[in-house]
Amino acid sequence: MSVVPVELAPPGPLPASTQLNAQGRLRHFLTIEGLSRELLTEILDTAESFAGSAQGSLVKKVPLLRGKTIVNLFFEASTRTRTTFELAAKRMSADVMNFNINTASTTKGETLLDTLRTLEAMYTDMFIVRHNESGAAQFIAHHVAPHVSVINAGDGRHAHPTQAMLDMFTIRRHKQEFGKLRVAIVGDIMHSRVARSQIHALNTLGTGEIRVIGPQTLIPTDIEQLGVHVYQDMQHGLRDVDVIIMLRLQKERMQGALLPSEHEYYHLYGLNSERLALARNDAIVMHPGPINRGVEISSDVADSPRSLILQQVTYGLAIRMAVMSLTLGSTQSAEKET
Repeated sequence: MSVVPVELAPPGPLPASTQLNAQGRLRHFLTIEGLSRELLTEILDTAESFAGSAQGSLVKKVPLLRGKTIVNLFFEASTRTRTTFELAAKRMSADVMNFNINTASTTKGETLLDTLRTLEAMYTDMFIVRHNESGAAQFIAHHVAPHVSVINAGDGRHAHPTQAMLDMFTIRRHKQEFGKLRVAIVGDIMHSRVARSQIHALNTLGTGEIRVIGPQTLIPTDIEQLGVHVYQDMQHGLRDVDVIIMLRLQKERMQGALLPSEHEYYHLYGLNSERLALARNDAIVMHPGPINRGVEISSDVADSPRSLILQQVTYGLAIRMAVMSLTLGSTQSAEKET
């Protein structure tokens, strides 16, 4: 079933003005690409104010978005992302509506634009959009009313900017400075919107070296143009890195036989204790989740003190609170000026 009967233009580099208002503040958050280092740092700093001084402490409730209505518009299944967006909005006292696509009018032939207009008529202020088509969030942002903000919660293979930012927040909390870091992103680079957003964010924040590691069939042919070093050998790629980000195999997006088997993939590219030992002694391990134990990571590594996978979930709340407060804050300021 296609829920977007209108044709979506392939997402390309967005000019910064697409995501910013006239005052240069964040209006939409669609992609990391094109945003400044100062803006990314502002997001991280704002998240820090929500996260608290100690790990695990998080602001429980603030009235920043009281009176605002936020719609989780998820055309693709997701539990972790949708739940953290919902909880983050409620932590800031917003009203939240989860759009149930299984019972939505789009299953009856209503177009996406019709759905948007209906939701806008309910005085909504923000759409959190997740869609299996690349460019869907950009399309929606182009057509929403001026007072509505759009946050991309993942579109096809294109981008997942809040996931990338919570990963940057995790790295900064545990490594402080990006400039001297070697970061390795391992796995299914080809189909991963997370990897693309991570690479843009790491480059913008001035990371010393970015490596991508995986089989040739799962690495885009032009990935070097994004400023990364490519490794097809796991042992060489992990040597002396400071941060290891493992990726899930995106089997639902694969076409054709790109891998011989999951067992063979784990044999060549799974992260176990022996391979982790090739990295620096204080290297951290991350994963956007959900993890597949015995496919991309072993249980002893996933559950080790060097794994920050659960911390990433907590940090995701702080980052999503930061992005929502900054975007809706800029929209509110623009309305006052007009």
